[in-house]
Formats: sequence, C-alpha cells, structure tokens
Amino acid sequence: MPFGRVWENAMFESIWSGSNWLLGLEADTLTVWQMAVRALIVYPIGILFIRVGEKRFIGRFSAFDVIMGIMIGSILSRAITGGTPFFATLMAVVVLLLLHYIFATLSYHSDWFGDLVKGNAQTLVEDGEIQWDAMRRAHISEKDLRGAMRENGQIDDISLIKRARLERSGNISVLLDDCRRRSDT
Repeated sequence: MPFGRVWENAMFESIWSGSNWLLGLEADTLTVWQMAVRALIVYPIGILFIRVGEKRFIGRFSAFDVIMGIMIGSILSRAITGGTPFFATLMAVVVLLLLHYIFATLSYHSDWFGDLVKGNAQTLVEDGEIQWDAMRRAHISEKDLRGAMRENGQIDDISLIKRARLERSGNISVLLDDCRRRSDT
C-alpha cells in the first residue's frame, strides 16, 4: 500500500474516531459536552431541513404543516439527547421532509387529496348573513368571528361583509362588500 494511501486511511480513522468521541456515537450515556456539540450540529441542520422543506412551516399553518413541525422537532431533539442513533435520526427527518414534499405536491395537483390532507375552507358569512350551521361545525363563536372581522377587515359590522371564510390554515379571511360600504359613507 503506498504511503499516501496509508496516511489517508490513518487520517480518516483519526477524524472518525474524534467525531465518534465528540458526538458520543457509541457511548451508552452522553456527557453534557457531547449533547452541546450535538445541539450545535443539529440546530443548523434543522434550519437547513426546514429551508429545504419550504417556508410552509413558518408561514401558513395548516394541521398538515403543524404536525410536520412537531414531528421534526421531536425527532431532532432525540438526535441531541442521544435517544436514538445520531445519523439514523437525521435520516428520519430527511424521509419526513420528502414525504411532506410528496404530500404537498399531490395536494397541489389533486383537489381531492388536498382536501383529505388539509381540510376544506368553510364560509362563515355570506352577503352580510352569518352562516350559523357552518359556525357550529367549525366551533367558531360570534365573538371569534367579530374578532377576526376587526383584525382582518377592520370593521365590526357584519352587514358590510361580502364573505368571511374559515380557511384551511385556520385563519378567518374577510372580504368586504364594497357596494354596501360605499353607500354607508
């Protein structure tokens, strides 16, 4: 074996041995420092995974996205605490992100699948009239609706609303009826 090859193998083994000790890859229990080093590695990897998995986790929350965020957080915490093998844990997150991407793509291309995974929007107000059946099904009180009207529509008069919907994200969107609004001013 040429000297260069021996040197490369020795260097690789040295790096692996150092990484193994530093991360506690074969340790029965982790030291505080090993957990700290794991946290220093897992945190930026977690950010990278979230960035690769799109901004959906941070932007619009649907049950689909919240569950994914909770699962990733739970799995990544195990990589830090040593509850599961380090690299296998990171691979599980990659698989979840791939699954999330596949589900998001299927939801985009299939309304049926999107409704199954993300749910349906519900109309709560139509032409200034509260849709009480939809409000009951969504467990939205009139106080919740009025709060969303003030936040999103900047109004408190239901008769001025063209449509208010409970979106799949859980937010209530409010569209004003411009004709009624102009006649009142």
